[in-house]
Amino acid sequence: MLKRFLKYYKPHMNLFILDLTVAALSSVLSIFIPILSRKVLKVYVPEQLMKPLFITLGIMVAIILVKMILQYVRMYWGHILGVRMEYDMRSDIFTHIQKLSFTYFDNVKTGHIMSRISNDLNTIAEVAHHAPEDIIISGLTVIGAYAVMISFNVKLGLIAIVPLPLMLFWGLTYGLKMREGFRNVRKRIADINSNVENSVQGIREVKSYTNENLEIEKFNDVNTSFKVAKEKMYKIMATFFSGMFFLTDMFYVWVIGSGSWLIYKGEIDIADLLAFTLYVSFIMKPVQRVVNFVEQFQQGAASFERFVEIMDIEPDIKDKKNAVSIKNVKGEIDIENIWFKYNSSPDWILRDVSMKIEAGKTIALVGESGAGKSTLVSLIPRFYEIAKGKIKVDSTDILDLKHKILRESIGIVQQNVFLFDTTIRDNISYGNPYATEEQIIEASQKANIYKFIMSLPEGFDTQVGERGIKLSGGQKQRISIARVFLKNPSILIFDEATSSLDSESEAYIQSAMEELSINRTTIIIAHRLSTVKNADYIFVMEQGQVAEQGTHDELIQTEKIYYNLYTKNMF
Repeated sequence: MLKRFLKYYKPHMNLFILDLTVAALSSVLSIFIPILSRKVLKVYVPEQLMKPLFITLGIMVAIILVKMILQYVRMYWGHILGVRMEYDMRSDIFTHIQKLSFTYFDNVKTGHIMSRISNDLNTIAEVAHHAPEDIIISGLTVIGAYAVMISFNVKLGLIAIVPLPLMLFWGLTYGLKMREGFRNVRKRIADINSNVENSVQGIREVKSYTNENLEIEKFNDVNTSFKVAKEKMYKIMATFFSGMFFLTDMFYVWVIGSGSWLIYKGEIDIADLLAFTLYVSFIMKPVQRVVNFVEQFQQGAASFERFVEIMDIEPDIKDKKNAVSIKNVKGEIDIENIWFKYNSSPDWILRDVSMKIEAGKTIALVGESGAGKSTLVSLIPRFYEIAKGKIKVDSTDILDLKHKILRESIGIVQQNVFLFDTTIRDNISYGNPYATEEQIIEASQKANIYKFIMSLPEGFDTQVGERGIKLSGGQKQRISIARVFLKNPSILIFDEATSSLDSESEAYIQSAMEELSINRTTIIIAHRLSTVKNADYIFVMEQGQVAEQGTHDELIQTEKIYYNLYTKNMF
């Protein structure tokens, strides 16, 4: 894991070296202050040497000024180093998330993903630049201070070393406990983010069912878990810091007591003891830095573990090494004896399903809810991998195709349309980010949404709101159809695109669908007869299998499943 973390330093090695250099210089300069102070008190003041006294004081001021400049460089460029590493990690994790399959998103809450991209990476960035600084500053200061103290008086210098192992032992012991505490806190934060996101996105359902109190109760549950996790973590932290502060205070008592005894013995004088006391103060700063570092490092380590967890997830859908591309996809689809079930389900969703769809034809999938229709069409663009069987596009197994080429050839209009929280123009042009204004206008006209857009004060620049909340269901559907017009795919999938619309909206969308379907292979999933009765061919699904197939007239004459659905007016 350390190797993976260190790779993020490589692109910013110049900043890293600068940060460590100024940290080292600052530490070395700090060591000279007690040396010069001892010289002043031991020599210049007793002998009343004023000129050397003022020169020494001037040197001390110069050292302080240089340290101030070094502190500025370290604080500014050190944080810039952390920010740039955070940027790289955030880019990597977002890019990786884009590659993950639907299976991952089916099982992970959005709030957890957001927590890892924002909170966790911010913590890692802080550790990235503080950790090397703290190690350098603490190490050089402690080693340098003890070296000078021993040079002053070996006995007192060695006596002053005694408390240090105790402090390090205490820090390491409770540092490991804090790591687990911080890991639990991070998980609870992710739960809170997820709960808030769910409640806010579903606020209309919450209010329509007057379930505000239920949402508050659910939030209180996760908030309580977060509170308990933090209380446990702070208990460990309190023990850690209180013990460390006790050892710090005892360090002073130990040195002053030992020094006083040596003064009594005539082995050192007051100036030496004062210098030792100053060095104890200098040692305490890096020790305190190490204390803070242990806390921060545990947070960073827990956060980086969560970062690595995502980066180590391999996407389910990957191209073969010899995957091929197809130019000018015609849209012929062969589904051969496929079986499929979700990872979370023990039961087969699709069982031995076979279909042949000719290029340019329109076919319909009908059947009761849960029959496997939507699952079937999600396998064609390889959103999920089939367990057994084959799906071919233009006689090529989709497993042998580059999935980017495959998905570029397929346009999907779903029942629950997702619009991005941006303008109408941006949502339509998502089908082709390089489309011209004229192409966007043409697509909106074909989708029967252009007149509505022009009736808005800001036209194509109108903001649609989060998930398109400012638009009606029919308007969102027509925008999604305009988006598919711009994509210009060879294969179309309409997954119950009109099932939740009023008659007027359905008429608009039905007209747009017919326009879009011209010369394209089209698969329609619908519950309304008006949408499917003119299809070239109809497949009736039941319990994950093809139970019937034929034209509308042929299926009506059989008086079986399709006939019963029709007579019950379930379309």
